Amino acid sequence: MFQERRSVVIRDGSKLSFDYVPQNLICREEHMRKLQMLFRPVFEHGRSENAFLIGSVGTGKTATAKRFCADMMQYGMKNGLPLDYIIVNCRQRSTEAGVLLQLIRHFDPGHPDRGFASSEMLRSFRSKLETSKKRMVIVLDEVDVLLKKNAGDLIYQLSRFSEESINVQSSVSMILISQENITNLLDPASVSTLKVANAVRFNKYSKDELRAIVEARAEEALVPGGIRQDAMDLIADISSEFGDARFAIDMLDKSARMAEEGTDGTVTAEEVRATKAMIYSVVTESKLEELDLNQMLTLLAIARSIKTMSYVNTGASEKTYRIVCEEYNVPARKHTQFWTYVQKLEKIGLIVTSVKAEGEGRTTLISLPDIPARVLADKLVDMIESEL
Repeated sequence: MFQERRSVVIRDGSKLSFDYVPQNLICREEHMRKLQMLFRPVFEHGRSENAFLIGSVGTGKTATAKRFCADMMQYGMKNGLPLDYIIVNCRQRSTEAGVLLQLIRHFDPGHPDRGFASSEMLRSFRSKLETSKKRMVIVLDEVDVLLKKNAGDLIYQLSRFSEESINVQSSVSMILISQENITNLLDPASVSTLKVANAVRFNKYSKDELRAIVEARAEEALVPGGIRQDAMDLIADISSEFGDARFAIDMLDKSARMAEEGTDGTVTAEEVRATKAMIYSVVTESKLEELDLNQMLTLLAIARSIKTMSYVNTGASEKTYRIVCEEYNVPARKHTQFWTYVQKLEKIGLIVTSVKAEGEGRTTLISLPDIPARVLADKLVDMIESEL
């Protein structure tokens, strides 16, 4: 079923995994510097520190926390200041007992999952941590899920952990990750102890930032020349609607796997469009059925003129429109009416237009973000022929 064959596009598929954390995080350098400033006292004075990472899905919060903790651990090893970290996904471990079990199993993988009260598990974790004589950073990812189940007392207990510790080396710091501000989910004592001013906010990625992320990940994961520049542009363009790096990486991954099945050995805009249609398509038969004949001819012209490219300018698509009209023996409308058809197609979400500076003037580019041009062209031919 899965015959072994040589990969022609993907060099290292692990680099396209959501679990992979690059050595250098694109466009998150400032966030790393702020975390370094906040956590400097952990090494310099043995103090515990806390931070809140807040932002939408796919904005790099978890990756930043992982990269930062791994860098802290490496720094500690080089400087004789041992540090360890534990990452708990609170959506998967959504109770106090579940979180505590994962903390203990960091030291004792065989610890039973039943039969212990939370207070016993907390004492056990404290004992194991003090025996290790290591500074510890606990990362609670999606912590809002845990707090909404009234587990705020555990957060408070962990935030005051170092006060009762015998060893200064065994300080406990926390990084709390959430999509929303969790201050309203904490009691006043926790708010005071956790230093809620230590918030690092993650905005959605811009189109240019997503383009840089896609290019960097493609360089690590694909063979040289494994993706065309305009295909990376299109992935960034589509992903910018969400500002989500995970969405962009998923598109790159699936587009590359589609290209493996092709003959060119390169990811083109066609694979990107096919991937978008598979992941999040807004092109439906009902939308196409809303079009009148001239609008269908216009869309067919765009699909034919764009071919495997990411974009086509209106001039080229209008020339193809006139050829298509001649093919079907339908009078071609003038430029103003053609532009009206283009605007209609964009309004209902079948195409996307953008303006690009070109010399001293500007040109309008058209893209098909949701469906491969060849697939769309075939659909439209059938619809047009059934109407004529």
